[in-house]
Amino acid sequence: MRRPVGTHGRAPREPRCARDGGQVAVEFVGMLPLILLTLVLLWQCVLVGYTYTLAGNAADEAARAGAVGDDCAAAARRHLDGAWRARAKPSCPGGPSGGMYRVRVTLKVPVLFPGAGALPFDVNGDAAAVWEGAQP
Repeated sequence: MRRPVGTHGRAPREPRCARDGGQVAVEFVGMLPLILLTLVLLWQCVLVGYTYTLAGNAADEAARAGAVGDDCAAAARRHLDGAWRARAKPSCPGGPSGGMYRVRVTLKVPVLFPGAGALPFDVNGDAAAVWEGAQP
C-alpha cells in the first residue's frame, strides 16, 4: 500500500479552508462598526440633500404666493413637514424689487432624523417670481 505523496509517514493534513471556520465571523464583527458608520454618514447626506430640496420648493411656493399678494410665510410653511416647519425662517419682503418678488427660506438640517436636533449650519432656498399684485 502506498502512502500519499508528501506525508512522510504522517496522516494527511486537512485542507487549509477547513481550519478557517470562524474567521469570517470574526472579520464581520470587526467590520460591523465601520459598516454602520458608513450607513449613518450616507443617511445624513440624504437628509442634507432633502433639506436643500425642501428649502428650494418652499421658497418657490412662497414667491408665487407673495407675487400675487398672498401670505408668503404661510405658503412657505404650508409646503414643509414636521420638524422642518417648526424651524423654518421664511424671509418675505413687503413688496416687489425690480418687478420681482424675492423670497429666502432658511431651514435647519436634522441630525439622523427630524426632531432630534440640528446640524450647526443653515440651508437656504432662494426664489423669485414676477410681481403680479397691485402696484405699490
